[in-house]
Amino acid sequence: MAVCDSAEARASVSHPWLAQAIFALDSRLRRRHKIVEYSVHPLCIFRLDIARSSRASVLSDGTSLRAGRRIARLHFWNEHIPPLPLKGATIGWAHVMQKRIELSLRELVSYLSARPDLDDVTVIGADVPCGTRTQCAQLLRIMAHYGFETLAAPEHLSTIERAHRLGENILISLFVFAQNAKALRLDSLSRVRLPIYLSRRGLEQRFGATGVSSMRAG
Repeated sequence: MAVCDSAEARASVSHPWLAQAIFALDSRLRRRHKIVEYSVHPLCIFRLDIARSSRASVLSDGTSLRAGRRIARLHFWNEHIPPLPLKGATIGWAHVMQKRIELSLRELVSYLSARPDLDDVTVIGADVPCGTRTQCAQLLRIMAHYGFETLAAPEHLSTIERAHRLGENILISLFVFAQNAKALRLDSLSRVRLPIYLSRRGLEQRFGATGVSSMRAG
């Protein structure tokens, strides 16, 4: 998970001392897991790592997702995400978010095309954290607009996976508390993950030069 490390953002957080500690921890975790900033654009909302798929499946366009194969995995770049209003998402917030998602995926096409060492990566994935079924449904509708689809998550997680997820939820909760204590929800520690996938072919068709032109024309 990314955290905000700009001086302006630090000055506006609810608990600057806690935020500073989280910034340092998050930076260390990103280095350990080799999560990189694939774009220098200030509005890109994703970071990226290259991971191994833990499952096998077939996406709707016929692309095979094979266990053990490399995939590009997206992570939210939190300081680039527009602040969520206290009363929840508004139409204006959603519009800004959608524009940033589109920009971020265009940047991803450019990044992958410039990296021949990633030619074997055929699937883009992400595990999106959400707190309630309603939130999951909303996120799924948003990401489906960009071609992402969800695959059923494993019903049973190992002890290590459960511990890892709890640790992530604690970090998310601390980050929210440090940034804006009023926005912390009671269900933050029980967030689930929504696994979403998009084939690289679908990414390029939608967000390569031709795909973006078609979307704007439509």
